[in-house]
Amino acid sequence: MLCLGVETSCDETAIALVEDGRKIRSNLIWSQIDQHQKFGGVVPELAARCHLEVISRLTAEALAEAAVAPEEIDLVAATYGPGLIGGLLVGLSMAKALSLAWQVPFVGVNHVEGHIYANFLAHPDLEPPLICLTVSGGHTQLVMMPEHGHYQLLGETRDDAAGEAFDKVARVLGLGYPGGPHLDRLAQTGQPTLTLVQHDALAGTYDFSFSGLKTAVVNLVHNLRQKGEPVPVADVAASFQRQVVTILLDRAFRALAETKVKTLVLSGGVAANSELRARFAAEAEARGIKLYYPPLALCTDNAAMIAACGYFQWLREGPSPLDLAANPRLRFEPPPAASEMTS
Repeated sequence: MLCLGVETSCDETAIALVEDGRKIRSNLIWSQIDQHQKFGGVVPELAARCHLEVISRLTAEALAEAAVAPEEIDLVAATYGPGLIGGLLVGLSMAKALSLAWQVPFVGVNHVEGHIYANFLAHPDLEPPLICLTVSGGHTQLVMMPEHGHYQLLGETRDDAAGEAFDKVARVLGLGYPGGPHLDRLAQTGQPTLTLVQHDALAGTYDFSFSGLKTAVVNLVHNLRQKGEPVPVADVAASFQRQVVTILLDRAFRALAETKVKTLVLSGGVAANSELRARFAAEAEARGIKLYYPPLALCTDNAAMIAACGYFQWLREGPSPLDLAANPRLRFEPPPAASEMTS
């Protein structure tokens, strides 16, 4: 079964063709980084206009790269939330139009669930049950997946997402946009010797909080500059990154221990972070846990993950209604399976 995926929830326009939920035939991404860089962040109206300008051309290019004719498409899947409403409307409208024109079913996909399925594209042996930590610019969530399409939400951020905190700290330190990769590279040249916050306010839970850590960096940098003292930007970056990864590591591996699940999956843009990958790999090896994370190209937003997720959703539930509305605040709270494991 050949599924065309559409992803336009933020600042990447992406079209992909995926076969049977596992094999990528084409996966094209048009990034808007250059358009938003001078603003230091994503401008929603500009993002929507950029999606509109390139989505038709990108769709034609994805079909050509896969050597696929429209009549060979069996399913169209698109992100319908969460995300920026303008971008969601562009992608959703395109997907519905293609569904009608090609007379094939349409499936609306939750963007956060899509990130989980990036791993199923990269790892043929991956199967539930598993614990997934999704860490991106808009989301930080820990979920248990007993079987395809069924989840138990264990924990999530109560304020800033980890990727959002990375971007804000990078901006305070005068780094480029997007901030995460720049901060990661800078941190590799510094020493994580600064204690930015004394206590993990949510220790013992599965929830996350990064606003206090972000604010501690802002205050430290502001105070040093007010005194005319140099800011040790590399050490600040290294210390901030170390504390974020420590919090993520704590939640994920406690969940694994308490649920007895032996497979951990990482997803989202922050899963590309070098320290996160290294420390999670070392901890997983020490504990006998199978660790999976996507290749770098599938960590950030892409349409292959949406097509893969849409395929498995279609198998379980069939098509979505064509009047499905974009939902920028869509929650990731699918009903748990009857066989759900509990912590």
